[in-house]
Amino acid sequence: MVRKIGASLVFPLSGPVIRNGFLDVDERGFITSMGRLTGAGERKDIDFFEGMLVPGFVNVHGHLELSHLKGKVERGKGMGHFIGEINRLRAAGTEEIVRSAGEAEEEMLRQGIVAAGDIVNTSDTLALKKERRLEWVSFVEIFGFHPSRAGRAINEALRIRQLFQEAGLAASIVPHSPYSVSRELFSEIRKLNRGECGMISMHNQESNAENQLFDTGDGPIMDHITGNLGIDASHWSPSGKSSLETVLPLLPGGVPLLLVHNVYTTENDIRLLKLRLLKQMASGDRNQQVWLVLCPNSNLWIGKSLPPVDLFRKEKMKLCIGTDSLASNDGLSVLSELKTILHHFPGIPAEELFTWASWEGASALGINHLYGSFDIGKKPGILLISPIDREKGQLLPESRVQRLI
Repeated sequence: MVRKIGASLVFPLSGPVIRNGFLDVDERGFITSMGRLTGAGERKDIDFFEGMLVPGFVNVHGHLELSHLKGKVERGKGMGHFIGEINRLRAAGTEEIVRSAGEAEEEMLRQGIVAAGDIVNTSDTLALKKERRLEWVSFVEIFGFHPSRAGRAINEALRIRQLFQEAGLAASIVPHSPYSVSRELFSEIRKLNRGECGMISMHNQESNAENQLFDTGDGPIMDHITGNLGIDASHWSPSGKSSLETVLPLLPGGVPLLLVHNVYTTENDIRLLKLRLLKQMASGDRNQQVWLVLCPNSNLWIGKSLPPVDLFRKEKMKLCIGTDSLASNDGLSVLSELKTILHHFPGIPAEELFTWASWEGASALGINHLYGSFDIGKKPGILLISPIDREKGQLLPESRVQRLI
């Protein structure tokens, strides 16, 4: 049985916005047709809403395993304090972690999220993800500041990834960040062939302390490494460059690259990213694409700063949205992240925001064959956003999301 759904504005994201548009959806959630209502009489057999219809949101970056830390880390204390608190508080019983992760998934479903990229350090969320209430892409995250840890870290990551893959779930092995992975461990990640690696998601320039570590070799992150973790840092020497410029040559080529946060990413960093892409394309590699993942609510929580969104838009970078974890966010709402961006960077069209939240997110995770846009044959989920500024076709501070399909 086909259900017909319409609204004041329909955002296909693969074509122009449709005013007074409609979608026909079958019982499995696949779109069978779409178009524009031409007369009031056509609304008799349709569920028509005042608001915007948009494809289901894709949350490209989260940490389900940290959901039990909600409200436990004080906000606004900077990256050094935050990572110290995560290290101190993250240990918990499996039952508590799984219960909190399930509650977080429920919240994401209520907030219109249909797919998510999730950082994992264990297999604690495996059973939850096997239920496939969301489309999950897991990133098995590796830490290892000291070179001696490289072998153990990669072997443990391979073990965890195998568990996910045996369950039929997508999983890639990824570095945590430039500052927590040694050159030796980056080398181990590079040794994985393209099929094994899948894609790279990495925390990038989330704080000024990260660039400080690479530029001068000191600061809050080095204090955490040597003080809180007690790791010998005698092998470390600063590069005098930004963190991204330092590690970019160490990252594997030929796979999509998802850089998360990017609060202190500069114009020069963007230039280097574009140069890398050009070199890859010149060598015949079309798989090397870069997405910048924005997590503004988390950035404000930890460091009271935001990424240079205007710079990224000017440079025409591919952008998508993440919520990060409940350790650094009040909730897991992609719409809330969009409203935060719009509040601090007024004038961004709603269609562009939804493109980041749906289409680019699905593209970054490699699932845009089913998600991310309203196209016949896809099952992206259908969200209603209301109330809205209909005249301007824009979100309002009070806009809410309702999942229709």
